[in-house]
Formats: sequence, C-alpha cells, structure tokens
Amino acid sequence: MRLDKYLKVSRLIKRRTVANEACDSGRVMINDKTAKASADVKVGDVITIAFGNKEVKVEVLDVQETVKKDEAKELFKYL
Repeated sequence: MRLDKYLKVSRLIKRRTVANEACDSGRVMINDKTAKASADVKVGDVITIAFGNKEVKVEVLDVQETVKKDEAKELFKYL
C-alpha cells in the first residue's frame, strides 16, 4: 500500500493530500530513510513523522485498504 494512503487509513494523518505534502517535504521516514508518498508500506516497517518539534514513531502491525474509525488504532503501535 502507498505510504500516503496508509497514513490516511490508519488516521495518523487526517487527509491524504496532507499526508502527500508531508512526504514531499521530507517529514516522513520509513525505517530511518526519507520516504516518498508512493513508497510501499509493509508489516513491520517503522514510520517516523515529524510534526513541528514533535516526532511520532509507529510500527506497522497491519495493512488494510479500508478500516472503520474505531479499528484504525489496530493498524499500528506507538514506539
């Protein structure tokens, strides 16, 4: 699954366009490497997102095309 879509489906970022812009500006990393929006996300990847002076680090537990709002937290775990 594309990185920008995963960020939206998992609700780490609310909108796909915002996720796309974050990737383009180099604020999203997969396994400590800067990632483009089109990068492939797999189970076990570690995603780091820089929000201003705060950094969010999560491990991908599951990849699904669609998910209900209350089940979105099951797609990742905070590190």
